[in-house]
Amino acid sequence: MIRIAPEAWEVMLAHARRAYPNECCGAMLGSAADGVKDVREALPLENAFAGEQDERYELRPEDLLAADRAARERRMELIGIYHSHPDCDAYFSETDLKNSCPWYSFLVLSIRHGFYHHANSWLPNMELTGAVKEELIVERAAASSPPRFVADGQTAADR
Repeated sequence: MIRIAPEAWEVMLAHARRAYPNECCGAMLGSAADGVKDVREALPLENAFAGEQDERYELRPEDLLAADRAARERRMELIGIYHSHPDCDAYFSETDLKNSCPWYSFLVLSIRHGFYHHANSWLPNMELTGAVKEELIVERAAASSPPRFVADGQTAADR
């Protein structure tokens, strides 16, 4: 299971909306224990893909190393990578799988017409031949806040 803090979630959504109609990408920082990954901070990174960025993203190795260093400086871990899929579903593509690492979670945000639609988190297997959907929970900012979308367009109340 991966649990996203409200502040980190808002950073990811704002980044995806700003990048639209291109894909955005970034790092998720937090901690992991007892099968639960807690994302407390999102770190937007540059989409370094040299071609059309509306269907692909690329992270520079030095940016990923800097994100890992930032996590350690904050006494956190690099939990995974987030990126957006403009005007399509939050699936884990063959390209995503090919470029993944089995020790990271991969959060995909579906952004349709510039607005958040749904999200899914994926865990690649060790052979990078497939990925399973990970339970995704987005925490609320405060008790009086409206429900936040969790995954596949559901709210926490829908579960």
